[in-house]
Amino acid sequence: MRQEVVLAMLAKEPSHGYRLRARLREALGPLGDAMNAGQVYVTLARLEKAGLLAVEGSADGADRADRKVYALTPAGQQRVGEWIAEVGWPKPDLAEFHLKLIAAASAGLADPLAIVDTQRRELLRRVREAQLAAMAEPDGSAAALLLEGIVLRLQADLRWLEACEKNWNHRRSGS
Repeated sequence: MRQEVVLAMLAKEPSHGYRLRARLREALGPLGDAMNAGQVYVTLARLEKAGLLAVEGSADGADRADRKVYALTPAGQQRVGEWIAEVGWPKPDLAEFHLKLIAAASAGLADPLAIVDTQRRELLRRVREAQLAAMAEPDGSAAALLLEGIVLRLQADLRWLEACEKNWNHRRSGS
């Protein structure tokens, strides 16, 4: 799990590890069921050691008063902002991108539709590059076949971004 995902999920509000893991599982649906709980706690410890998180104290809930509550430091907030603006293609982690949209929206870090649009522009640029490179190759060459595969993959990713945009427009309209 990328550290930035954990930071972004904490951008909305401080949380203890158990609640953070539950929010990640909720955001990922069935994909979140395979998430290792220990991985979340190891990531939290690393982020705290790196100065990106601070422990605010312990949760005062009745369930377990000894839970550490983690909050972003200014350096952590900066890292989240950089991650939100990052373009993650050509090898996207779709779950990570999905979490980026959710975290950006819930914490008010950025407009999810603007993130989708930035990704789309990058993908379109890469499609154009791959198509131009493919046109320069002789018919039937191995490189042409590879470039065709790259174009097809990028086009599939563009279709998924269209679905993301439709979903976020639907959420925004409240219907």
